[in-house]
Amino acid sequence: MKVPAMIAAELRRLTASRMGVIALVALVCVPILYGGLYLWANQDPYAKFPEVPVALVVDDVGAASPSTTPSGQAGAAVAASTTVDYGEKVAENLIEGDAFDWQRMTSEEAADALRDGAVDFTVTIPADFSAALTSAAGDDPHQARIELETNDANNYLASSMGAQAVEKIRSSVAEMVGSEAAGRLLTGLSDIRDSLVTATDGATRLTDGANSAASGSATLADGASQLAEGTAQLSAGATTLAAGAQQVSDGNRRLADVADRAGSAMQQASDALPQVRSDIATALAERGMPQEEIDQVLTRLDPLATRLRDGNTTVQTAVGEVDRLADGAAAVASGATELATGAATAATGAAAVNDGAAELRDGLGTLAAGAAELRDGLADGVQRIPASTPALRSLQADTIADPVKVSSDKVASAEDYGAGLAPFFAALSAWIGIYALFLIVKPISRRAVTALHSPVRITLAGWLTPAMLGAVQMVGLMGILAITLGFTFDHPIGTLGVMIVASATFAAIILALNVWLGSVGQFLGLVLMVLQLVTAGGTFPWQTLPAPLAALHHVLPLGYVVDAMRQLMYGGNLGRAGWDLAVLGLWLAGALVLAMAGVTRMTHRRTLRDLQPSLIG
Repeated sequence: MKVPAMIAAELRRLTASRMGVIALVALVCVPILYGGLYLWANQDPYAKFPEVPVALVVDDVGAASPSTTPSGQAGAAVAASTTVDYGEKVAENLIEGDAFDWQRMTSEEAADALRDGAVDFTVTIPADFSAALTSAAGDDPHQARIELETNDANNYLASSMGAQAVEKIRSSVAEMVGSEAAGRLLTGLSDIRDSLVTATDGATRLTDGANSAASGSATLADGASQLAEGTAQLSAGATTLAAGAQQVSDGNRRLADVADRAGSAMQQASDALPQVRSDIATALAERGMPQEEIDQVLTRLDPLATRLRDGNTTVQTAVGEVDRLADGAAAVASGATELATGAATAATGAAAVNDGAAELRDGLGTLAAGAAELRDGLADGVQRIPASTPALRSLQADTIADPVKVSSDKVASAEDYGAGLAPFFAALSAWIGIYALFLIVKPISRRAVTALHSPVRITLAGWLTPAMLGAVQMVGLMGILAITLGFTFDHPIGTLGVMIVASATFAAIILALNVWLGSVGQFLGLVLMVLQLVTAGGTFPWQTLPAPLAALHHVLPLGYVVDAMRQLMYGGNLGRAGWDLAVLGLWLAGALVLAMAGVTRMTHRRTLRDLQPSLIG
């Protein structure tokens, strides 16, 4: 009997009855249903996150935050007290972001909802949230808190989702607050720069004024030196003048005394003249001179009396002048003395002025040098602080708050979560499909073993029947993935080829197990499936496995099927896919050789075990 005839005979046996056909169709559909339904259920769970209910509790009461606001024409900055409510901002951003089905609740409502399973987790923004975020500007800086509460009794993965959500909230809040703080800092720096520009202008004017003052102080010092010399000479001359004036005053005083005595004598003579005239008249009358002669004598004496009175007037006038001269000379002497004293004081002051002017000259020179250094330092400070605009400061603040942007690129890309799992579950479906087929397919025809003595043809016939049915399974599964679920394939023909090769390889492996171990081999096929389920690296990277399981990853075939499908489905490294197919080819060849060896044993030596019915099927 040839191989095609044996395959046809096995297929006739499988379809001999209506129930047989139903069983065959059902088993062929097992991998299609398993892989298709699981991947359909998990095609894009992230897109369903907006339907995941989450309680949002906002207890934040806000806080007063100092902000720097430009004011005035000069661009000065004043501190204005503003109220911030970061908790409400965060809540609005979360609700608008639509990452989850956020439901605003009170603390009590959220606790009840989480306990009853109405929400998967709760996020609470406490009352001191804004106060904590603004505390860095005060004397009690401390971190703000976002409280996450989960309930693993509802869903364990929801806890992981909540932790990731809170971390994103934390990073977004840090970016928002950091941007605002950086904006205030940059605005302050801009105001400082404007002030430095003004200060630089003032320092320039100060330098110019200091230079002018230094030049003037040098002139002042020269004048003060001349003043000191002149006042010294004046003091000496004033002293000499005072001495001479005192001598003149003394001489004038003596002259005034003489003049006073002469004036007194003249006044006495003038005052005595009437009495003398009367005495002369009396004396002449006593001597018997007639009155007429007496009158004549007196008449002759009257001119003398007149001259005496005139002389007395002149003398008295002269005496007055001499007295005034003496008084003036005394005043001059006194003034000259005061002048001498003042000149001496002036000389001392002028000397002090001279010394002060020299010190002023030196000090103003130092001031001019310092002002120039201040001007240059301020100008350098202005250059070190770059000029900015509000728009530029906004960009700078955003960059400071979030300085690192992750730029991601993919060498090979799965379009969604379901596509990412497709290689693993397609490979697993291939094994399950073959395993299920061997529940009704006879691994080796007892009739062929009895009638033929060709282990090669017997083995090929026993392998090709489930291999062809497995190929049908894989074509159906490929149709579900590509058409029903809409997954895209960079190399669809290559992907289908890997799936068919994988199914054929699994058929050879389970065939060998059945040939050598019978029903025990069938059971070992199930155990081998479980081992490959955990070692294939279909979900988490295989490097996360314990060392013994990681070692099995490099041996068992399912991991190579998963890797080959990933390379072909996502547009990865075709060389790796070729290596994976080579490893599968080794498994296929080895399993077939092992099955042939078992068939050879069966054709040459039959035992009572071979005649016993199988425990399975």
